[in-house]
Amino acid sequence: MWPKTDADVPSFKAGDTITVSYKIVEGNKERVQSFRGVVIQIKGQGKTKMFTIRKISNGVGVERIFPLYSPHIEKIEVNKIGVVRRARIYYLRDLTGKKARIKEKRMTSSSEK
Repeated sequence: MWPKTDADVPSFKAGDTITVSYKIVEGNKERVQSFRGVVIQIKGQGKTKMFTIRKISNGVGVERIFPLYSPHIEKIEVNKIGVVRRARIYYLRDLTGKKARIKEKRMTSSSEK
């Protein structure tokens, strides 16, 4: 399995935009494909924890469920930290366009004074 410990897994929550790179095996060929989208839920605990990512591809909403400790996952990157007030943001499924945007948490650097 790719993450040996929990320290290898980045911390993310519902509303964050992440990119998951995972291996796809087709016959004797193997390639890495990335899936970037918004986390709409995290469920389970321990080694059976799973998360669902939603993205819009060619105007169609696509959701994919990943096991967090899958051996096919190469890496997980957190691209944006979103600000939502729910643990499961299923309401995104009904929203389109600008209404489906999630506020981004802005980080301030301590060097700005």
